[in-house]
Amino acid sequence: QAQLVESGGGSVQTGGSLRLSCVDSGHIFNRYAMAWFRRPPGKEREFVATINWSGDETYSTNSVRGRFTISRDNAKNTLYLDMDNLKPEDTAVYYCAQDKFSAQIGNMEPAIRDFGRWGQGTQVTVSS
Repeated sequence: QAQLVESGGGSVQTGGSLRLSCVDSGHIFNRYAMAWFRRPPGKEREFVATINWSGDETYSTNSVRGRFTISRDNAKNTLYLDMDNLKPEDTAVYYCAQDKFSAQIGNMEPAIRDFGRWGQGTQVTVSS
């Protein structure tokens, strides 16, 4: 069964950088929008960033805008999240997800229910 598999998490100090990757073992990666979500300790899962099927449109939540960059390489079936200037409040398990229906994205945060395939998550810990 096709899976989404994240990697690249780890522990860094405040101000550090990480690159998360999400590889899709299936054959429909380039048909749908993708997104990154995260679940901070003791909190609900929250939206981070989303990207349309071709990679030329992105949208991210206010708290990461200017620090995080979402991108994709359809030839490699891979989604990325480049995270710079990390802060302790970025500590969370990060998940990649595939939109159930749409190749496009809007100019607002998408709902979790719009995403049907999820990775297992990768831990990011930022220490002060």
